[in-house]
Amino acid sequence: MHSDGYDLVVMRLMYPFVQDRGRVLHGLGERLRDGGALVVITPVAANTPEERRGIALDEDEIAVLAAGWETVERLDADGLAVLVLRGPCHVDTGAVEKRPTTAHALTGALAVVSDAAGRVLLGRSRRNMLELPGGKTRGPEGFAEAAVRELAEETGLVADPADAYVVTMVVDDSHGIPRLTAVVRITAWTGTLTDQEPELFDRWEFFDLHALACVGPVFAPAASALDAVWPGVIPDLPPVISYQLAADRPPVPGEPAEAARLRQAMAETVIDGGWAPSEAVRDALRTVPRHRYAPEANLAAAYDGGDRAVITRRDETGTAISSVSAAWLQADMIEHLHLQPGAIVFEAGSGGYNAELIAHVTGPDGRVVTVDIDPWVVRRTRAFLTEAGSGRVTAVEADAAHGAPAHLVPRGGFDASVITYNCWDISPAWREQLAEGGRLVLPLEVGGYTRAVTFERHGEVLHARHFTYCGFVRDQGQQAHAVPVVPLLDGGLTLRFDDGTAPDTEGLEGALRGRRHEVATGVTMGANSYFGSLHLYAATTLPAFCRLHAHQDPEEGETGIGKDRDAPATVGDASLAYLIHVQTKDGDRPEDKEWEWVVHAFGEEGPQLAEQLAATVRAWDRHVRAEDNDKHADPVLTVHPAGTPDHLLPTGEVLDKASSRLVFRWPGRDGHLPAPARRTDTVAATTGDA
Repeated sequence: MHSDGYDLVVMRLMYPFVQDRGRVLHGLGERLRDGGALVVITPVAANTPEERRGIALDEDEIAVLAAGWETVERLDADGLAVLVLRGPCHVDTGAVEKRPTTAHALTGALAVVSDAAGRVLLGRSRRNMLELPGGKTRGPEGFAEAAVRELAEETGLVADPADAYVVTMVVDDSHGIPRLTAVVRITAWTGTLTDQEPELFDRWEFFDLHALACVGPVFAPAASALDAVWPGVIPDLPPVISYQLAADRPPVPGEPAEAARLRQAMAETVIDGGWAPSEAVRDALRTVPRHRYAPEANLAAAYDGGDRAVITRRDETGTAISSVSAAWLQADMIEHLHLQPGAIVFEAGSGGYNAELIAHVTGPDGRVVTVDIDPWVVRRTRAFLTEAGSGRVTAVEADAAHGAPAHLVPRGGFDASVITYNCWDISPAWREQLAEGGRLVLPLEVGGYTRAVTFERHGEVLHARHFTYCGFVRDQGQQAHAVPVVPLLDGGLTLRFDDGTAPDTEGLEGALRGRRHEVATGVTMGANSYFGSLHLYAATTLPAFCRLHAHQDPEEGETGIGKDRDAPATVGDASLAYLIHVQTKDGDRPEDKEWEWVVHAFGEEGPQLAEQLAATVRAWDRHVRAEDNDKHADPVLTVHPAGTPDHLLPTGEVLDKASSRLVFRWPGRDGHLPAPARRTDTVAATTGDA
C-alpha cells in the first residue's frame, strides 16, 4: 500500500465477504489522509433473496460499519447502499453490561485456617455436616476479602486480607447450578474462636488433619478445598475441576508439641542405628517436619523410626505407588550422596519430605529439583512445599527417566542425584546430567532383588561405592519393566525371570509332579543371620537364574516354599532347582536355633542343577559371607552405556539391561560355575528321595 496514504478507498460489493471486519476497517481508516473517504457499496439484506443473504448486510450490520466515523453519508439505489465514511474516530474501549442479568451460577470463597498446632478449623452446621468458614461474595468484593469477612462473621476470628491467599478455584455444580468456589488460605489471624451464628452452626473446632478421613459428612466444596491445601487428606473424593493458582505466599507455621517430641525420638533412633553419622543429616532429621508431608498419617506413624514407610497413594489393585520412605533409609541414601553446602541435587520421585531433607543439608545456597510422572503426586508435593517448605525445592511433572528439564540442569551437571523408586535399569539421562565425580544413589533391581546402590560418575562409567538392602515403590514411567512370568500347576506357582526372557518351560509341569531331588549344602545360619547378599550373588552368577514364587501353603504344594514367598531358582531343559532353608536346630532362645540351606530339584536335569545351585551357596559362604552381618563382601560393580563392546568391559559377570551393561566382580569368582546339564549329559542322583 502507498506509504503516504489515500484520499479515496472504495470497497465495492465485497464487504459482506470480509471475515475480520473490525480489523479491516480500522486498518483502512488509518490509511486515509485528512479529508479522505472510505466508500462501501453493499447489497442490503431487505432487498436480497434469502438464498443470497450472505452477499448483503442488514441494518444492524450497517450500523456497526458506520460506528466510529465522524461523518457518514448514505445513498440507496437499486437495492444497494452506498456509504461514504470520513474522519475515523475510534471509540474508546469500555466495559458495559448487556442487560439486567438472571443469576445462573454461584460464586463464593472458603477460608482454610489452621491453629498453632497445625489443626484445621471446621464448623458443625445445622445441616449436620462439617463446613469451612465462608460464603457467597458480595457485589464487587474480592475472594480473599470475602473469605476474611465470612471468617469474622461466623467465627469471630480476624484476619488481614494481606494474609489471605487464593490458592485454588474449584468448579462444580449444586443441584444443576454451576458453582465457582475460591479456596483462600489464611496464614495469620487473631481473636477468640466463638460461634457468631448459632442459628447456622452448633460449634466451631480445630481438627487434626489425619482425622479428616473419618469425621462424617463434609460440605462438598469444603472437602475439595481441604484437598486443595492437603491433597489426599480426605480419601476417595469425587473429581472436580480445579485451577491451581501460583500464589506467592509464605509457609504456614504450626505443629503440636507431640510432633516435635516424636521427631526428636525418630532422629535419635536413626542416629543410634548408625544411619546418620553426619551432623548435617542429623540436624535435618531433627528439624524438617515429616508429618506435614504425610498429613493423612497420625503422628506416631509419621515419625516411626523403624522400617515403616507411610503409603500415600495406591493403584487400582491396592499396590503402593507413592510413599514417604522409612526415615533410616532416607538418611542413609542422603549420607551417601556426600552433599556439600550449596549443592544442586536432582530427585526422581516426589513427595516433598526427602527433598526438604536434602535442601536442609545443602543449606540456603542449595537447590533441589524433584520430578515425578504422577500429576497428583506433583500437585500434592507442591502444596506441601508451599505449606511447610524452604522455598529451595522445585517440583516438576514429567517422566523422571528423562532427567530434569534442560533449563533446570546446572552448568556442569547436578552435584548429586537420588532416585526414590525401584529401577530395573539406569537411565542415560541420570548419568549425563550428573557432574563428573558426582554421586547417584538409586534402588537397583537385580534378579528381582533391590539394593540402594551408590554410584560415582567417572566419564561414561558409573562405579558402585556402597550397597544398602532396601525396597521402594515401582517405576511408573518409560523405564518400567514388565517381568516375564510363567504360571505353573494351575497358578499355584509362578516363575519370574526379572532380568531376561522366559526360556522354554515345556515339561516343567510334569517334572514338578515327579520325583523331588534334594541336596544339602552344609551351609547354615542362625536366627539373626543376614543372607541378602546370597540372593544378589546367585542372581548375578547363576546361569538361567529366576525366582520361584508360591501362591499356596507349603503343605498343599510340592515345593516347601511358604505361601506368598519366593526362592532363588535356576531352570534347565524341563527341569528346575530352587533354594530353601530347613530348620535343623530348635530351642527356647533365638541363638539356639539354626537353619540349613537345602536345594530341591525336579526333572531329568534336576540333580545337575541342584549341584550347581549348591555350589553357588557354598561359594557365597566361603568368599562373600561374614560372621558380622555388616561385613558381607559387596561386588565390584561398574555400569557402562548400552552398546559398549565386550572387549572394553572389565572382567566379570555381565548383566545387560536396555540402557546399560552392568559388570559384577565378586570375591573368589576368577572362574565360572559349571553350565547347566543338557539331556546328553550323565545325570546322577546324589541324596535320594525327598
